[in-house]
Amino acid sequence: MTTHTMAEALRKNFLGQSPAWYKMTIIGFLISNPILYLTVGPFIAGWILVLEFIFTLAMALKCYPLQPGGLLAVEAIVIGMASPESVLHHTEDNFPVILLLMFMVAGIYFLREMLLYSFTKILLGVRSKVLLSFLFSFTAAFLSAFLDALTVTAVVITVAAGFYGVYHKVASGKHFDHSHDAGSDSEVTDLHRDDLEQFRSFLRNLMMHAAVGTALGGVTTIVGEPQNLLIAKIMDWEFVPFFLKMAPISMPVLAVGLTTCILLEVFKVFGYGTQLSPKVRDVLQEYDNEMTEKRSKQERMVIAVQGVVALVLVVALGNHLAEPGIIGLLVIVLATAFNGVTEEHRLGHAFEEALPFTALLVVFFAIVAVIEHQGLFSPVIDWVMTYEGKTQTALFFAANGLLSMISDNVFVATVYITEVEKIFESGAITREQFEALAVAINTGTNIPSVATPNGQAAFLFLLTSAVAPLIRLSYGRMVYMALPYTITMSIAGMLALWYLT
Repeated sequence: MTTHTMAEALRKNFLGQSPAWYKMTIIGFLISNPILYLTVGPFIAGWILVLEFIFTLAMALKCYPLQPGGLLAVEAIVIGMASPESVLHHTEDNFPVILLLMFMVAGIYFLREMLLYSFTKILLGVRSKVLLSFLFSFTAAFLSAFLDALTVTAVVITVAAGFYGVYHKVASGKHFDHSHDAGSDSEVTDLHRDDLEQFRSFLRNLMMHAAVGTALGGVTTIVGEPQNLLIAKIMDWEFVPFFLKMAPISMPVLAVGLTTCILLEVFKVFGYGTQLSPKVRDVLQEYDNEMTEKRSKQERMVIAVQGVVALVLVVALGNHLAEPGIIGLLVIVLATAFNGVTEEHRLGHAFEEALPFTALLVVFFAIVAVIEHQGLFSPVIDWVMTYEGKTQTALFFAANGLLSMISDNVFVATVYITEVEKIFESGAITREQFEALAVAINTGTNIPSVATPNGQAAFLFLLTSAVAPLIRLSYGRMVYMALPYTITMSIAGMLALWYLT
């Protein structure tokens, strides 16, 4: 009896409140993986593991991917699909990204009053949803070109969470200054339920436009994405030469991406086109008026200080004065020291959003280690290299795009540019073809990878953020809403690569 009771308790505790079918699926994965490894071989078993991990990402709203994905990663290492050393190697290689997540996201948290103030003015001042969407996408693209996509995504998440929290509090029958749990709809009144759903859809629109915007800007410069810097280093390209090499593809894709944004809003397809409800606008307007009226000199100074710190952030990132993560730590120090945030528990809240994702990213590196250790991408590289000239370049763009969709664009770019560098050094290709392939690798890993949340760290961060479940932004919904962008931007990139380079 006691044994049965303990077994039942273990069953209930395993993956917590996740559905029973989900728990059984993960258990099935864990049982089958060693069997597959021994029967069909490590190559096929490796690809199955990758698909299983993508499944845990797709089910992020059922269970945070860290636990099920972590179990899969640990098992893979135990049965020999990768080594702990290779996981450490990939983690060390991506240490700047980890620093960025730990400190920059927390730094943005301490700028939230200024961000909410500024974006509330924009939201209430721009009545046209089409124009507002365009501004979100273009601004995200511009900032990502000079800052980095994760920082910009952190800003957008902070803004969306702020808007949602304000309206959800009122929809639950509370006043602006009341404490409230925005994660529960139990107190939402019937009068506000339809408007709340519409507001969620409205915020999903803006979040996706901005997320794609980070990809549009990220492809253009050395600092836009982590792999850009690696490619530029290998090719010996400085900031301006890199921009000019990418411009024949990145600029047409930028134009097509922004045009797609406008058309999606005009024709209201793929989940876009949701307007801001008059009731929600009234609530946000009332909130803005009340906050302006009640704002003390001390609170105004908080916003002013945060504005100055934000300016320091932009200047420091734009001039690459230090690693983005170190600059994020600077933001934390300045924003807290001059605004009186000195208690440990107040500092701790800032790290709640970033650290679970940081842990998930290290688990992701374990999956990447499996991909590398088992040579899962090698057949594709070997096949593409059997072609020559523009056909080879176009296939590199397509191959990098497809592989980035299912793994990670930074890893794919790293693998491909390293292999191509070896081929160039062997004398098998000319410098001209080497440069053409480098452009194809950079654009291929940055543009089609918008198709899935695991394609880019910024998209994965958005999917696993605290705001995603609030606005019902799931893996499947992100894929669906990104689909028109994926199609138009990928086709534009391929055509530009073929005809303009």
